[in-house]
Amino acid sequence: SPSLGRRRREAAEEEIDETPQEKKLRLAKLYLERLRQYGEFPRCLCPSEAAPGAEPGPQAPWCRAWARGKSARIPLSLQLQPPDPASIRVLRGHQLPVTCLVISPDDKFIFSASKDGAVIKCKWDVESGKRLCVVPGGKKGTEEQNMGHASQVLCMAISSDGKYLATGDRNKLIMIWDAATCKRLHIFTGHHDAVSGLSFRKGTHQLYSASHDRCVKVWDVAENAYVETLFGHQDVITGLDSLSRECCVTAGGRDGTVRLWKIPEESQLVFCGHQGSIDCIQLINEEHMVSGADDGSVALWGLTKKKPLALARQAHGTPDTQGLQEPYWISAVAALRNTDLLATGSHSASVKLWKCGEGFRKLEPLWDIPLVGFVNSLKFSAAGDFLVAGVGQEHRLGRWWRIKEAKNSICIIPLRRRAAAPSKPPTAPSP
Repeated sequence: SPSLGRRRREAAEEEIDETPQEKKLRLAKLYLERLRQYGEFPRCLCPSEAAPGAEPGPQAPWCRAWARGKSARIPLSLQLQPPDPASIRVLRGHQLPVTCLVISPDDKFIFSASKDGAVIKCKWDVESGKRLCVVPGGKKGTEEQNMGHASQVLCMAISSDGKYLATGDRNKLIMIWDAATCKRLHIFTGHHDAVSGLSFRKGTHQLYSASHDRCVKVWDVAENAYVETLFGHQDVITGLDSLSRECCVTAGGRDGTVRLWKIPEESQLVFCGHQGSIDCIQLINEEHMVSGADDGSVALWGLTKKKPLALARQAHGTPDTQGLQEPYWISAVAALRNTDLLATGSHSASVKLWKCGEGFRKLEPLWDIPLVGFVNSLKFSAAGDFLVAGVGQEHRLGRWWRIKEAKNSICIIPLRRRAAAPSKPPTAPSP
C-alpha cells in the first residue's frame, strides 16, 4: 500500500542519516541494556576508555562512557559478602588516639598519624602489617630542628602518583614529605589556626588545605609555593576533599554548611541540611558527596542541589543511657570512589557500610562491623579490597570523654566479593 511504502522509505532515510559514530553509540546502549536485563553489571566495556595500562574488568571498574548515563555507578554493594569480624587485622604502634590515615595509590602502604605528634608513625606495609618507618615528634617550636610535628596531627593527604605526603597539625603547620623515604621536604606556613583538612587535586601536585581559621588555601607542592586563599565559612572548617576538577568541598563545623569551592572563579556554593556540627566530608564522584555530623546524621549531596538528596538521621543509633538521648556522633565517612559503597564511623562500637540507592536519593544500611572506640578516620583501598579504620580512645578534635576499653590502633577490614554464578553473558550486537 502507499502508506506502507512511505514508512519503508522513511525508515531507509533514517538509516542513511545515521552516522557510524551514532550507530556505534546505539549498539553500545543496546548491549548495556541487554546486560542489565541479564543481571550483570558492566565494569569497563571499552578498553580505550580505561585508565592507562589497565585492562577491562576488575582492574578498570569505571568506564567514562558508562558514567555519562544516569546510572553512573557500579552496584558494588550487591557483589560484596558481609565482612567477617574475625578477619580484621589490628596494627598497634600509636600511644595516643589515631587521628588520620591515608593509603598509597598502589594499596601497598598505610600512613597514619595521631595525637602523640609522631607523623608517619607509622608507615605500614599492608601485606605483612609491619611498621616500616617512624618519625618522632619534638617540642613545640623545634619543628625546624626535628623531622616530625611538635603537636597533634589532624589531617594528611597523599598525591595520586604517590610521590608526596602532606600532613597538618594543631600548630598551624603543613609538612610535605617524600612518601617513599619518609624524609621531610618542606614546611608551609600561613594558616592562623589548626590545619584540619588536606587534599591533593587528583593527577596534580596542587594541594588544598583547610583550617580552624575558617579559610581554604591553595598550594603548589612541586614548586613549594603558595597560590591563594579563599574565605567564606563562619566557623572552623573540620574536613576537606577534592578529585580531578579544580575545586574542593569543605565541612564548616557549626556554621551548618557544606561548601563547594570553584578555584578558578574564586566562587563558592553553599549547601545546608545538617542540624549539628558537620565534622567529616568526602566526594563519592565528581557530582556527589557524603558528609557526617555530630547530630548523628549522614547526608548524600548532589553538587547541583543545595539540599541533601538523602539524609539518614541517627545513623548509628543512640546510647542506651538514662537522661538526655543524644545520637552517636558521626566522626568519619568514606566512599569507594565512583561506586555505591559508603562507610561511616562513630563511637557506637561499630563501623557501618551503606549502599547508595538509585540516583543517590536513598541511603540503605548494609552491615555493621564491630569496632570499639572512636573511629576517627576511614579509607577504602583503591581496588576496594579492604577498608582501613583509624581508632582511638578519644575523638580526633577534642577530649570530651574517653573509651578506656578501646585500643589506639589501625584496623584493616577485608572486603570480599561474592562468588559469581557461572553464566554465559549476552553477545554484543554486530555493527
